[in-house]
Amino acid sequence: MPKILLVEDNDFNRDMLSRRLKRRGYEIVDAVDGEQAVRLAVEILPDLILMDINLPGMDGWEATRRIKAHPPTASIPIIALTAHAMTGDRERTIGAGCDEYETKPVNFEGLISKMESLLGARNAK
Repeated sequence: MPKILLVEDNDFNRDMLSRRLKRRGYEIVDAVDGEQAVRLAVEILPDLILMDINLPGMDGWEATRRIKAHPPTASIPIIALTAHAMTGDRERTIGAGCDEYETKPVNFEGLISKMESLLGARNAK
């Protein structure tokens, strides 16, 4: 069962996404801000991180940079979940270290496809 770190500060979004992912067989660990995301990434070494970008305190871009800069967590795939859909936002997100990008509202089937692709590539290494 893949362990997913779900980083989302909005209670409704976190609960909805968490329940849907659990029904698909994923183990979910929640974080509500960037600081908690970085700490949990090091502690639990998840198989994949779903990272909201607009977080209180440390935003998702900075949390991603810190996770990717730390050798034990650098190879963990990160999918950005963001309402940022303007020109250049995808490039900025990928530039921060995210491996994929999904706009909100989340297309759940599209997200699952991206997750499975990244998890499969990681397991093939």
